[in-house]
Amino acid sequence: MNQTIASKHKNKTLTTLLAVFLGGVGAHRFYLYGAKDFWAWNYVMAFILFSCGVFLAQSPHSLVISIIALFPVSIFAGWIEAMVTGLTPDAKWDAKHNANSPRKSASGWPLIVLLVLTFALGITTFIFCVARATDLFLTGGAFG
Repeated sequence: MNQTIASKHKNKTLTTLLAVFLGGVGAHRFYLYGAKDFWAWNYVMAFILFSCGVFLAQSPHSLVISIIALFPVSIFAGWIEAMVTGLTPDAKWDAKHNANSPRKSASGWPLIVLLVLTFALGITTFIFCVARATDLFLTGGAFG
C-alpha cells in the first residue's frame, strides 16, 4: 500500500502576516519549518543584537552602536521575506509547503493589501534609518 500522510496546510497569508509583524524574531520561519530551523534562530539572534544596540545607544556610544541601533537587519529581512512570500504564486507555494495537504491556497485581497502596507512601511523605515545614520555620521546628531 502506498499512502501519503496529509500534512498541516501552511497558509500563505498568515505566513506573510507573521513576517510583517513578527518577522524580526523569525515567527514566520518557526511557523513554516518549526524550532529546528537554523535561519529562524538567526533572526532571533539578530533581533537580540539590535535590542542590545538600542539599549547601549541610550548612553554615550560609538558610531557602530548607532548603526546597529538604527538598522534592524532582522526586521528588514522579515519584511523582505514577507514580500517574497506574498508574491509567490499559489501553485508554487503549495508545491513547496503544502505538497501533502488536501487543501489548495487561494490568496485574495487581504494579501494584496498586506503587501502594499509592507512595502510602504519598509521603504519609509529604511529611508528614515539612512537619513538618521547620515545625520549621525556627518553632524554627530546635530539635527536630533
